[in-house]
Amino acid sequence: MLDLIIVGAGPAGLSACLYASRAGLDVLILDMGAPGGKLNVTAQIENYPGLKATPGPEIAYTMYESALSFGAKMEYGEVLDIKVVDDHKEVVTAKKTYEAKYVLIATGTKERQMHLPRENELVGKGISYCAVCDGPFFKGEEVAVIGGGNSALEEAMYLASICQTVHLIVRRDVFRADKIIQDRLSKYDNIVIHFKRKPFAIMEENNKVKGLVLTDSDTGEKEELLVKGIFPFIGLDPMSRCVEKLGLINSEGYIDADENMETKVKGIFVAGDVRNKRLRQVVTATNDGAIAGQYIASLKEQE
Repeated sequence: MLDLIIVGAGPAGLSACLYASRAGLDVLILDMGAPGGKLNVTAQIENYPGLKATPGPEIAYTMYESALSFGAKMEYGEVLDIKVVDDHKEVVTAKKTYEAKYVLIATGTKERQMHLPRENELVGKGISYCAVCDGPFFKGEEVAVIGGGNSALEEAMYLASICQTVHLIVRRDVFRADKIIQDRLSKYDNIVIHFKRKPFAIMEENNKVKGLVLTDSDTGEKEELLVKGIFPFIGLDPMSRCVEKLGLINSEGYIDADENMETKVKGIFVAGDVRNKRLRQVVTATNDGAIAGQYIASLKEQE
């Protein structure tokens, strides 16, 4: 019987692990991928207090080392379900069921898809949701980035340093990104902005991306854009399916919690981007994790 199981090894989960294990709790982190979450697919983090602009993977590794420095452990696996059994919780994965007094959900979010025919089949064949991971495969080529927010513009600028031309597809006539990021984007000569355009279909050849069919947001008129790579950055969806049966998910898929990060199910906590809140950033994720880890440690002391 563990004291705490943390589902998710992003900044929120790692922060909670650090605080809880440092207070003496027996902690296990479960995740499907590399520790650090979206830090691993972020070229630079420049708004984390106390740090100069630093590659996301570098911060991820440092956080991971710090989180496990007080005896916590991490195992890999997808959490399929979480059950409340008497005075403890069962965390069910495909291979094993774990037991713990407390559970923290820190599963984060996943990239929203375009929902176009053949999109899933062409992932890895021209479609990617991670410019940092896959950008080098398109060196010297023309690619498209979908979206008008901070992530889309930042990824477009990263790709512009590798690719011949980056086509930025924006469904509205304005960006949603912060002005400071828009100002930086304007300095790139090889980023072509297509306002009021939406992806309609994926063009392919020999089972690889050949281009995009775009629709004019006003007229509905269609046009073809020849690109070798497509990078959608059109939003995020919460990864909360593992607690679906517990009734913790709101209408948008996020999980509500009180100021101690505890959900309406006693002993189950939530932290990071999967929590229902206004600002989703690395710094707010680590804040959530610190609060949850410290509070769970205080509950343990009271037992």
